[in-house]
Amino acid sequence: MTEFTKLTDEEWRERLSGSQYRVLRQAGTDRPFSAAYEQFKHEGAGTYVCTGCGMPLFTSETKFDARCGWPAFYDPASNDAITTKRDASMGVERIEVVCARCEGHLGHLFEGEGFNTPTDERYCINATSLRFVPDEA
Repeated sequence: MTEFTKLTDEEWRERLSGSQYRVLRQAGTDRPFSAAYEQFKHEGAGTYVCTGCGMPLFTSETKFDARCGWPAFYDPASNDAITTKRDASMGVERIEVVCARCEGHLGHLFEGEGFNTPTDERYCINATSLRFVPDEA
């Protein structure tokens, strides 16, 4: 099994597309309301896995339309799917969401925004960092 945290920068560049590398390895951000975001809104039942390592991150059961331009979920697929850390890179305190397996940047977690979800949390995730795996019929 690949030890993703030990891959070199060059190995990551070989594994990922340019936009995936920019988001996952350089903490970039997708443009809002991208074609990938539009596709996300229409995907059915399934699991969203990390494009960097395949770790199951979120399920379609917890996705919702936050109308923010990025995929939104109210809960991760499991407690060990993601990690979070403090992010003050934009001059504002935020919570960065990171893949627990490969440490790839996924997006940010926002709390207390008043969405009608069980957790009142919004995992605002870059579509580039996700790959959809549909449930088997």
